[in-house]
This record gives sequence, structure tokens and C-alpha cells, in this order.
Amino acid sequence: MKRIAGPEIERLIQLLAKLPGLGPRSARRAALHLIKKKEQLLAPLAAAMGEAVDKVRVCSTCGNVDTADPCMICTDPRRDPATVIVVEDVSDLWALERAGAMNARFHVLGGTLSPLDGIGPDQLNIRSLIERLSGGEVGEVILAVNATVEGQTTAHYLTDQLAGLDVKVTRLAHGVPVGGELDYLDEGTLAAALKSRTAF
Repeated sequence: MKRIAGPEIERLIQLLAKLPGLGPRSARRAALHLIKKKEQLLAPLAAAMGEAVDKVRVCSTCGNVDTADPCMICTDPRRDPATVIVVEDVSDLWALERAGAMNARFHVLGGTLSPLDGIGPDQLNIRSLIERLSGGEVGEVILAVNATVEGQTTAHYLTDQLAGLDVKVTRLAHGVPVGGELDYLDEGTLAAALKSRTAF
């Protein structure tokens, strides 16, 4: 492929193309936009990224990312210490926080069990979850994992691991989303909704 710019610009494009949702064409557009707005966007972005490299940490308690360890969620006294929501990834934690539905603590697994990909219990943040729950302060664990085969396998594994502890284990409801129309839903979602039906 013919080079269109100097090596610094090519490297910028290559790095941007590695971001989720950006392919080579989108990366070239993003790089060009950043270069055109060098003072307003590129310089502040480079500074913010440098600062993030220096200051961002993984919380040793829950696995969240923050500039402090323990993170702001773990140290927030207004949060209910008796409820821990278990999520696959930090992006899931952020999504639940945006929803603002519960004022609980979190635990990030760092993925799901996937034997085909070589991801077993030792590659996930499971041991620290069990240690955390052994303290007796937590009364409920909410498994907020994705409704995928790997997510459900992980949920079943965690349920078995937590069986010996005095902790109530619940999971997110699955089924028809708010505002959803039955005609547009797949068969798996409809089946899950029927199995998880509640009194009206």
C-alpha cells in the first residue's frame, strides 16, 4: 500500500485503527480531524493520554479503573456495602452506573469463562471476589453478566463457588426490554421472558 504521509501520521492512523469501532478508513478521518484541530484537540488529547498513563490504576478491591486505589466507588460511604454487583468488564460497571438504578458496590471479573479461548477461573478476578464475600459484610451478590453462553456459564460457576457462603445470589432479569415490541425480538429473548415471567 502506498504511503500518504510521514511516519508519525501513519503511526497515529495505525494506533487509532486499533480502537474499537474504528477501521482504517475511520482512523484516517479521525487522524486528519485531529491534525486539522491540532491546538484545540490533538495537543489536549495527547496531554490527557499522558496523564492517564501516569495516574490510572486498577482498583485492588473491585477491579474498576480510577486514579485512586481503592477507587471512588469502593470508598464512597453512601454506597450499600451489603450489595455487590458482579460484572464482566469495567464498561458494564459504567453502563450500570449511568442507569443509576442501584447504589451498590461492584466487582469486575475481567471477562468470562471461555475454555476454548483458554480463559479459566484463574484468569478472572474470582478468587478476590470469594475473599471479599468471606468477610460477612455482603448479604447479596447480583450477577450482572451478559446473556451469552460464556456469561451464563460464568454465572453458573460463580453460583456454585458461592454456595458455601451465607450470601443471597441473584441475577439480572432477562427478557423483553422496556419499550420493546414482541414482533422485533428474537426467539431466545422471548423464551427467556416467558420463563422469567412475574405476577402482574
